[in-house]
Amino acid sequence: MLTEFREFAVKGNVVDLAIGVIIGAAFGRIVESIVSDLFMPIVGAILGGLDFSNYFVGLSSNVTATSLAAAREQGAVLAYGNFLTIVINFLIIAWILFMVVKGINRLRRNAANEPPAPAAPTKEEVLLTEIRDILAKKA
Repeated sequence: MLTEFREFAVKGNVVDLAIGVIIGAAFGRIVESIVSDLFMPIVGAILGGLDFSNYFVGLSSNVTATSLAAAREQGAVLAYGNFLTIVINFLIIAWILFMVVKGINRLRRNAANEPPAPAAPTKEEVLLTEIRDILAKKA
């Protein structure tokens, strides 16, 4: 059973998948940083400094706090601002990934449209060329 597991774990597909997951997680953190550190401050500045993450509705009369963290300590809250922030993050991430895939597809199309290199001449063509050159020298 150990041998069978080792064969499974060492197969190329499993290793490729593991590498893909690791790179995907690292890429996800990069994109998350781009969104939260670069784009969201710009969106906030455009919208007059609004920070959606603190918008909430208290679901009980005990909730009197003005910040989401404090309100959650007081009771149940409907954090619709946090949801809006996550939706905006998703849309920005989706747009960035769309642009990356679009660029990759453009590069693939350009590579596919390049004319293939001419094939090497066959032995017959080389021989016929030599015969032609010899006949041209005699004439």
